[in-house]
Amino acid sequence: MKSSDFQDAIELIDKSDNVLITTHTRPDGDACGCVVAFEELLGSMGKKVQTLFLSEIPQWYGFLFEQKPAMLDQDVSVEQLSEAGFDLIILVDVNSNGQLPGLEDFLKQNSKKILIVDHHETSDGLGDVELVDSTAAATGLIVLDLFRDVGWEITEKIATALFVAVATDTGWFRFRNTDQRVFRSCVQLIDAGADPPKLFRQLYMNITPERFKLMTAAANSAQLHFNGRLATQQLTRADFEQTGASYADTENVIDQCRRIAGVEVAVLLVELSDGRVKLSLRSTGAVDVSEIAAMFGGGGHKMAAGATLDGPVEKARQIICERIGKALGAV
Repeated sequence: MKSSDFQDAIELIDKSDNVLITTHTRPDGDACGCVVAFEELLGSMGKKVQTLFLSEIPQWYGFLFEQKPAMLDQDVSVEQLSEAGFDLIILVDVNSNGQLPGLEDFLKQNSKKILIVDHHETSDGLGDVELVDSTAAATGLIVLDLFRDVGWEITEKIATALFVAVATDTGWFRFRNTDQRVFRSCVQLIDAGADPPKLFRQLYMNITPERFKLMTAAANSAQLHFNGRLATQQLTRADFEQTGASYADTENVIDQCRRIAGVEVAVLLVELSDGRVKLSLRSTGAVDVSEIAAMFGGGGHKMAAGATLDGPVEKARQIICERIGKALGAV
């Protein structure tokens, strides 16, 4: 990312009056926090702002939003987006068509400027201006750098949103991507009003009974492979029906297996409503899971990535285990 990229981004924002802000499907804390930060900033500038999500927001991030944001197809259609007169589209925490289901054609046919703010290595080059830094632990850090570079005020709401973005993408500062930049930025966000103990309670001590049951179902499905170096879990459509949980409740479920001694790679397989299987991959660093995800049209980071396979679940588990086994030198 060049220093001039910030100036190009500022010019796009300054010239805009009607902005669409969206992010990847199955939004996490980084995605939600960045959307809220941009919404708060642009709203304070008097711009017309439309936030849009492509799938359900996990309920534990709901406190970030003053009102429930619009969801594609449920609250607004692609046709309505085309007629809304946006002069700028901001995509945060995403730069891949595969992570924007339902929006790909709209973006391709759209003649308006697109600003990308992202930290993933996987990229389809969707933006006219792209603020991309794969060394950043979270997209929230890039957003903070942009705001500080311009001198825009970091309000308490923006600080809270960006703290959530950074804290969740570092596993509450447990993951290996937690570096000096993370802590220095979080100090500034705390000074601006973020309250870590309160946010921890809202994020991690507030799960629903349905989500707890889903986590139990995932734990019961756990299998170890290759002398305990690979751990897999699976959740089927039946598990969601029996627990009453939603697909949004799967966030961080994969972390259960990562706690097992000796596990170098963890995989969570989630059967979707259409029969396909969503893969979440995590690594201690022994295997570059972004390379494995890319084999199936997915992507991400070396230690955290995702992709989608055809079902059934057991077939998908067999395929991914074989790939990871080769990467581990165990097959």
